[in-house]
Amino acid sequence: VGKLPLPPYMKREEEIADRERYQTVYSMPMGSMAAPTAGLHFTPELLAEIEKRGAKIVNITLHVGAGTWMPVRTENLSEHKMHSEWCCITPEQADIINNAKRVIAVGTTSMRTLESAAMRARESGTGARVVPICDNTNIFITPGYKFGAVDILLTNFHLPKSTLFMLVSAFAGLRQMKAAYAHAVDEKYRFFSYGDCCLLMQNKD
Repeated sequence: VGKLPLPPYMKREEEIADRERYQTVYSMPMGSMAAPTAGLHFTPELLAEIEKRGAKIVNITLHVGAGTWMPVRTENLSEHKMHSEWCCITPEQADIINNAKRVIAVGTTSMRTLESAAMRARESGTGARVVPICDNTNIFITPGYKFGAVDILLTNFHLPKSTLFMLVSAFAGLRQMKAAYAHAVDEKYRFFSYGDCCLLMQNKD
């Protein structure tokens, strides 16, 4: 019932093809207002090849809320109010993540879930990378944030003045992201939901 919630910047009505295209191949359970768009790049065949090469795929959950499209309108970032979103990492999933040599987050949704669990881990003093979490999170990652869970991020190019651009700038470095976006504009990369993807390494400087 209802219409597929395409992001408002797409400025068009949904099409029948969107019901398959605007959905990840690993989508479950129901509850999110939007697809985690970095995951749109994957096919069942690609996921099988990744596992064949020895990687473990962990399907953690974050139900994207309407606030994901809200631009930052405050001069002071501390005054921006993040919408809460429900996320979940089970104990079994946390064990796999904690025993990984490195963690690659597919999308900022996965990043927010993993780092919410990492913050809980720091608070608990367990020394683990993450702890299990099934709760609401309103984590707001900006430059200066110390990452505790994620080593590499796969993500699309995001809207300017968005919380997601602040997140990737915190992760890979503001100077590096400005250069990447300038290159993307010059080369006419596609931005946003059906856009191109980039692999970002954490800038630990």
